[in-house]
Amino acid sequence: MTKKIFILFIILFAIIKQDIKSQGIQFDSLVQKGIREIYNIKFEEAEITFRKVISDYPEHPSGRFFLAMIDWWRILLDLDEEKYDDLLFQKLEDVIFQCDGILKKNKNDVDALFFKGGAIGFRGRLRAVRESWLKAADDGREALPIVELASKLDPDNKDVELGFGIYNYYAAVIPEKYPLIKPLMFFFPSGDKQKGINQLQNTATHGKYAKYEAQYFLMTLFQQFENDFTKAYEYAVNLNNEFPDNPNFQRWRGRMAVRRGLDFEYFNIFSNVYERCKNNLIGYNNKAEREATYYIGLYYRGNRNIDSAKVYFEECEKLSKVIDGKNHSGFLVNAVLYQAYFEDLLGNREEALRKYKEVLNMKEFSQSHFHAKLYLERPYKEN
Repeated sequence: MTKKIFILFIILFAIIKQDIKSQGIQFDSLVQKGIREIYNIKFEEAEITFRKVISDYPEHPSGRFFLAMIDWWRILLDLDEEKYDDLLFQKLEDVIFQCDGILKKNKNDVDALFFKGGAIGFRGRLRAVRESWLKAADDGREALPIVELASKLDPDNKDVELGFGIYNYYAAVIPEKYPLIKPLMFFFPSGDKQKGINQLQNTATHGKYAKYEAQYFLMTLFQQFENDFTKAYEYAVNLNNEFPDNPNFQRWRGRMAVRRGLDFEYFNIFSNVYERCKNNLIGYNNKAEREATYYIGLYYRGNRNIDSAKVYFEECEKLSKVIDGKNHSGFLVNAVLYQAYFEDLLGNREEALRKYKEVLNMKEFSQSHFHAKLYLERPYKEN
């Protein structure tokens, strides 16, 4: 009888263990599904997925954290639009509140530490986007020891290196870019640019939840700060292939193709962006359309198809005047300058002169005033 009871106990234990493992697989599958929906800009689907995570796993902070990430990506689709800022801040505070409740019961709960550190880190990232550098750095300082403890408790977790990498990189680079901030950084841990890049690359390769965010951050830093367009292009291609419905990844790939002189590639990319804008797909807004018209026009100009180039630069000018307001963008200045060139090439000197004078009334962009004055004196001719 004792032997039979023992065997039954072993069988029951095995069933319970298998059920726990099955729940873990279901949880991971659900979270990964939601993450992919966020990056493919399927926000409604992602919201449903993470509401289910909250319902099925109410004690786990991941559901609330990734609900906040939906708003983070809404912001990234149009950084000039601040209407989601307060909502994101509130959702991140909800994550922090839930994690604090878990940590009161168990100060070494790895998931609570990880997602609390992540919430504070993304709060800092939004503040950095809004150039509130001191508050952003303070968030980084607050998040670091939390994430360090999570890393110590779970050394195989590669996602935590996203936070380390972002802090190390920003703490090294931003004071150099904004010298007024440098004295304030005395109160914060020093950064290490190369270490930050290495940590981000580790997450980008081996991360479970954060690998795509690490790839996105690497893509932007290699373009904006490192001027390494080859590496930025590699990350853009990977992300665009993985998430073809994400306009940010598609547009970044197009820009990097421009930088690398891949004319036919960037023409195809921005033609597709233009088409999606006309079909009003999510994230394909008037700024994406303006960018697409500019680069399509640039492609036609390079191929000396003046009529087609003129059409797209005229559309770029119209969109820019709506978007820019009084802050003239490079898109607007160049679009008008190129139209002046075309008018000269077509023999319409009076219209060309009017366009050159219009350029001179705009903000200087990449020697635009020099070229406008030069061709006011004599008509533009192609080499």
